[in-house]
Amino acid sequence: MAAVPSLAAAHAVIAVLEWFTMLIAVPAETEQNEGRVAATPETVKKFLGLGAEVVVQSGAGLRSGVTDADYTEAGARIAATPGETLSGADVVLKVRRPSASELPLIKRGALVIAVLDPYGDEAAVKSWADAGISAFSMEFMPRITRAQVMDVLSSQANLAGYRAVIDAAAEYGRALPMMMTAAGTVPAARAFIMGAGVAGLQAIATARRLGAVVSATDVRPAAKEQVASLGAKFIAVEDEEFKAAETAGGYAKQMSAEYQAKQAELTASHISKQDIVITTALIPGRPAPKLITAAMVASMRPGSVIVDLAVERGGNVEGAVPGEVVVTANGVKIVGHLNVPGRLAATASSLYAKNLYAFAETLIDKASKALAVNWDDELVKATALTRDGAIVHPAFLPKA
Repeated sequence: MAAVPSLAAAHAVIAVLEWFTMLIAVPAETEQNEGRVAATPETVKKFLGLGAEVVVQSGAGLRSGVTDADYTEAGARIAATPGETLSGADVVLKVRRPSASELPLIKRGALVIAVLDPYGDEAAVKSWADAGISAFSMEFMPRITRAQVMDVLSSQANLAGYRAVIDAAAEYGRALPMMMTAAGTVPAARAFIMGAGVAGLQAIATARRLGAVVSATDVRPAAKEQVASLGAKFIAVEDEEFKAAETAGGYAKQMSAEYQAKQAELTASHISKQDIVITTALIPGRPAPKLITAAMVASMRPGSVIVDLAVERGGNVEGAVPGEVVVTANGVKIVGHLNVPGRLAATASSLYAKNLYAFAETLIDKASKALAVNWDDELVKATALTRDGAIVHPAFLPKA
C-alpha cells in the first residue's frame, strides 16, 4: 500500500509551486498628478489566465475608479505598502518610471514595463541598469501592424485630443455650435488644430461634433486627406519640402528654418481669426517646437483660448506655463494642463492596461506559464533599455 504523504510534505510541494509562480506587481503611482493605474480587473483576470499571480498595492486604482475590492474580486492579492507589493516580483507594471524610493525595492532581473520617458535623462537610464532590472519603455513600441494594440502613445494621445477640446470649451465661455434662436443667431466658434497626429485628429473630430468650424495644419502631406475626411479645412504651405516632410515611422520631420518662417506667416494670419487653438506638435526625443509666438497670441480676440498639449516638453506656445491657465494682458487664456490623458483617468487606465497586457503576453510562454523573453523579437529590441546590468538600447549607449 502506498504511503500517504505527510502534511509537511504537502506544504513543501505547495511552497515549491508558489516559488515557481510568476509574480506580477502593480504598485500605486507616486507622482501627485498621476491618476492612472497600470492594471484593471479585466487585465488582472487575463494575467491569472496566463498562470501568473498578481499583487496590487492598496489604493492603486482609486483615482481611476477601481477599488481594492474590485481587484480582489478579479483574483488579485492586495498589499499594503510598496515594499510588500514589489517584494519578489518578476514583472512590475507601472504608468510612470519607478521612483527613487521604489527602485531599490525591485529585485534584480525583474522586468519593469512602463512609460519611462528616458530622453534627456541618461542618469535615470544608468540607474535602471545599475539596479539590474530589464526596463521596457512602452512609448518606444514600433509602429507596425502587430504592435497596434500595444501603442500607448496612440491610446493616450487619442484621449488627450478629446480632453483638450473639452477643456477649451470649458474655458471659452461661449457656445461652440451655431444656434438659431428667437432672440438671434449665435455664430459657431472657430477652432484651429495645430498638428494632425492621433491627438490632433481626435481634437478635430471632437470640435466638429460640438459644432465648431474647424481648420487644421500639419507638416505631413498624408495629414491633408485625413483632415479633410473629418470635415475640417487644411491650412499649410504646400511646397516641395512639405511633400517630403514625414519619417518612415509616420512622425513629422524637423522642418527647415525657411519653411518654418513661411508656415509661421500663414499661421499668424489664420490664428488672429480663431476662437480656440489647440497645439499638439511633438517630435520624439526633441523639445517641442514653438508654433505660436507672443505676437500671435496678442493678435487673438479677448476670450479666445489656446490649449498647449506639448507644455510638458517645453510647449508649442510662447507664454504657456506647465500646470497653469495663464490669462494674457489682452484676455487670451493659455491652458497648460499637465498629464492631459490622466484627466480622464478611468478611460485612460482601461486603454493603457490593455496596451501593457498585449505586450506582456508576448513575454510569457503559455505552455510553461513562465517568463520567456525573446530578446531577438523586434518589439523587445525596440523597447528594451536595460538588461543584465547594462544599457542595451542603441539610443542610450554611452557615446565614444
